[in-house]
Amino acid sequence: MKKRVEAIFKESRMVQEKTLKINLKKIISAASMIVKAFKEDNIVFFFGNGGSAADSQHMAAELIGRFQKERRAFPAIALTTDTSVLTSLGNDYSFDIIFKRQIEGLGHKKDVAFGISTSGNSKNVIEGIKQAKKMGMKTISLTGHDGGILAALTDISIIVPSSHTARIQETHSCIIHTICELVEENLRRK
Repeated sequence: MKKRVEAIFKESRMVQEKTLKINLKKIISAASMIVKAFKEDNIVFFFGNGGSAADSQHMAAELIGRFQKERRAFPAIALTTDTSVLTSLGNDYSFDIIFKRQIEGLGHKKDVAFGISTSGNSKNVIEGIKQAKKMGMKTISLTGHDGGILAALTDISIIVPSSHTARIQETHSCIIHTICELVEENLRRK
């Protein structure tokens, strides 16, 4: 077991190092886009499925609450939390439109849509991003593998170059924390 644990940690470090090497500028650009949105009183919407839904909620919570510094709340919303909306849309329409419909109803031009999908091919995340672009919103994606369809649709695509979902999700967590820290450092007013 010791060797397996060491191998898992080594692989995780290697994926994070490779991700940083190819995405450093994109991570900074994503944080800058979010800072600009918050400075202009716009909202950032986060969404994804499963573990990516949890990441969406985590990131919104860090920005609404605080990450490391006491400061004002930032306008961030996870579109994965309202079970009545999610289940009614899934039942009345299709699971594919659960984020698209919320973006349509809540989003405005210059807001930011931040889609998370380890495969980059989650249909409902893709539809949410398409709706955001149609409305003139800025878009960011956080994916894995080769980025899938989602990466090609967004203004900024951060791709974790791995095919292992666990390593992708671990690296997504590091990216999320990095972006939150950069946003907080650049928006110090309370």
